[in-house]
Amino acid sequence: MKATRQALLGLWPSLVLGLWPQAHAEQPASRGAMLYATQCAACHTTQVHWRARRLATDWQSLQAQVRRWQDVAALRWTEEDVVEVTRHLNDTFYNFEPPGGRLGAIRTGAEAAALRPGAGAS
Repeated sequence: MKATRQALLGLWPSLVLGLWPQAHAEQPASRGAMLYATQCAACHTTQVHWRARRLATDWQSLQAQVRRWQDVAALRWTEEDVVEVTRHLNDTFYNFEPPGGRLGAIRTGAEAAALRPGAGAS
């Protein structure tokens, strides 16, 4: 009995420590974070987002830059991918007010196109 108890007490730390990473594993990265990490981060360090002459000054200009660079790199992202990467960058670096406010829905597809500067101009 004493030997069994000592054996269980000896195993306890390894059981707890072995389960700790599983119980407290990080949430899976968002699609935007995954796309940015695999397609953009090789060239873009965090410095590009903090430079004095950055081109993104609000949500729309940030989204325009994401769209522009995915076109330059011929990534063929969907509008949803562009929105997800924009959201990731905004949450990580910029903290701009998204269309519809913080709690509002971020639009994709035709609704996002309608929000682009000059979209309503004739």
